[in-house]
Amino acid sequence: MTAVSPQLMQRIRQDVQSMHAYAIQDSVGMVKLDAMENPYALPHALQVELGQRLGALALNRYPDGRVNDLRAALASYAGMPKDFDIMLGNGSDELISLLAMACDVPPSEASHGKPSSILAPVPGFVMYAMSAQLQGLAFHGVPLTADFELDEAAMLAAIETHRPSIVYLAYPNNPTANLWDDAVIERIIEAQGAQGGLVVMDEAYQPFASKSYIDRITRHHHVLLMRTLSKFGLAGVRLGYMMGPKALIAEIDKVRPPYNISVLNCECALFAIEHADVFAVQAAELRIQRGLLLDALCQLPGVHAFKSEANMILVRVPDAARTFAGLRERKVLVKNVSKMHPLLGNCLRLTVGTADENSQMLAALKASL
Repeated sequence: MTAVSPQLMQRIRQDVQSMHAYAIQDSVGMVKLDAMENPYALPHALQVELGQRLGALALNRYPDGRVNDLRAALASYAGMPKDFDIMLGNGSDELISLLAMACDVPPSEASHGKPSSILAPVPGFVMYAMSAQLQGLAFHGVPLTADFELDEAAMLAAIETHRPSIVYLAYPNNPTANLWDDAVIERIIEAQGAQGGLVVMDEAYQPFASKSYIDRITRHHHVLLMRTLSKFGLAGVRLGYMMGPKALIAEIDKVRPPYNISVLNCECALFAIEHADVFAVQAAELRIQRGLLLDALCQLPGVHAFKSEANMILVRVPDAARTFAGLRERKVLVKNVSKMHPLLGNCLRLTVGTADENSQMLAALKASL
C-alpha cells in the first residue's frame, strides 16, 4: 500500500490520524456471536415475497414519499405519543452523528460559557464518544459503579460541571446489558433539563428488555427516544429511528442529508413491520435462549455471568485474552471487551444465538477456560 504523502497528511485532522477505524472481526466459517445480531433468517416464503417487492422498486429514482409511509408505520409500531414526530437515520449511528452536529454550538451565557459536550455513563456504546470527537466536541464519560449501576452522584455532578448539550442513557446498556434504576434516571433527566440540555434514551435492545421508556417520554420536552431495527432482525438494512416532541425533531431533522434512507432500506423496513409478528416470535425465542444460556454459564467454574435485558450476556472469566483466543481456535467468535474500560477487566460479551449456536459456544468456552 502506497503511503500518503506528508503534504496531503497535513490536510487530515491530527485527531483523525490518531484514531483507529471501527474494527469488524473476520467471521468467515465462525459461529458468529460478536455483534448482537438476530441469528434467524426470514422464512423462505417471506424471502421470496420480499425479493419480488425489492425487484419492482424504481432504483433509477431518488427515494420519494414512501419514506413517510415507513415513518407512520414505525410510529404506530412503537406506540409514539400524540404530538411527537419521528426521524429516520441510516442506522442509529447516523442519528448519533447528526445529534452531535446539530448541538455543536459555541459557548454562550445559556451554557455558562461551557463549550458544547456530550456526556454518557461508561462503559457504554462507543459511538457516543466517537461522534463527539469527530464533531470536535468534548466527551465526558462517567464511570458506572462496580456492579454496572449508574453512579447518581457522579452523573449529577458531571452535569452541573460540564453542562453538556446531550446526555445519552442506553436502556439497556451496551455492553453491560442491564437496565438502570428508573428513579435515578428521572433525577438525571431532570438535572439535564434544568440546565437546558437534551437527554437521549437509546433503546437499541428494546425487543429483549422487560421495560421501555416510551411510557414516560411525554413527561419531558427535552427527551428523545432512539431505537434501531438492527436488533429487531434487520442489521443488514441499517435503519434507525428517533422520536420526540415535534418542534424538537424538526430542528434536528434540518441537518439530516437528503435521501439518507434508500428505497431498498425503506421497503425492507416496511416489509418487516408488516410482518412484525414473525420477528416477535424470534425475539421471544431469543429471550428463552438467553435464560437457558445464563443458567448454563452460571454452572461454569470461574465464570461470572451478569444478568441481561438484551440479546447479549457479559461474562467475566479468569483470563479474557486466553479464553477469547481459545474460542476463536474452536471457530466461535465473541467480543473481547476487557480492554474497553477498567470496569470490564477480563470480560467477554456473548451474543445470544440459536440453541445450536449457544451449545457450540458453551462447549468451546468450557474447553477454553
